[in-house]
Formats: sequence, structure tokens, C-alpha cells
Amino acid sequence: MEIRIDPNSTVPIYLQIIYSIKHQVATGRLKPGEQLPTVRKLATDLRINPNTAARAYDTLDTEGVITTQRGRGTYVREHPDDAHLMRVRKDQLKAMMDNVVNNALSLGYPTEEIKEAFDGELARWMRQRRSKTSSHDKKLFEPDANLVLQKA
Repeated sequence: MEIRIDPNSTVPIYLQIIYSIKHQVATGRLKPGEQLPTVRKLATDLRINPNTAARAYDTLDTEGVITTQRGRGTYVREHPDDAHLMRVRKDQLKAMMDNVVNNALSLGYPTEEIKEAFDGELARWMRQRRSKTSSHDKKLFEPDANLVLQKA
């Protein structure tokens, strides 16, 4: 499990942990039944207060993402609900968007300029992705100059 926190973010650390774990569960990087580090280990690894790690785990447990078994540890819930995972993905995207929009607004950018910047970046990203895909496809069908065909 990999969790990165940004101490300079406006998002509280416990929420960053929650978003990270939810994202890893939703994308399959954390598998059902997989054991998570203890609160103490997570706090030590992230260099945060153990109460912050405990708060994140408590919230995740309440939301049904993880389960804590006394004396055994904390695990990703075995049968995550697909509807719940979709909600998690939506909530995470909303939180990311809220963070970007709030930061831009706090710097004085008007909403229309934020929207134009987002649309422009998304369009650029899509062009770049198409370009990479098409250049990859071309490589699959272009003859290799280093390949020498021999008659059998």
C-alpha cells in the first residue's frame, strides 16, 4: 500500500489517507481481504499523529471500505459493494475538483477562466494520449529496419 500525503494541502491529512485507500480499493491495487498496516505503523510511516491514522481507519470502517478485527488487524472488506465503489470514485473526483477550483478561486481566477483552463488541459491530454496510441500502433505495423528476413 502506498499513501502519499501533502502537509501543505488544504485537504486534512486524515481525508488524504481516506481518499488514497479508497482510490487503491476502487482501482484494484488493494485487493479484498488484503491486510493494511496497523494504525501505529501507518502513523510512523507517514510521520503523523496516530490519532489521525485512527480517525482515517475509523471513517473507512464506518463507510464499509475496511474491517477491523480486534487482535487480528485491519483488512480491505471482502465484498465491496459495486455501488459503493462507484460512489467512492465519484466522491474522490469531486474532492479533487473541489481542491483545484478552491485553490484557483482563492488566487483570484474567475470561474470562466478556470473552466477554459480545465477544458484546454483536458483537450491537450486527450490529443497527447491519441498521439501516443497512434504512434504505438504505427510501430506495431512498421517494418523493423533491424529485422532481416531469411528465406527458409
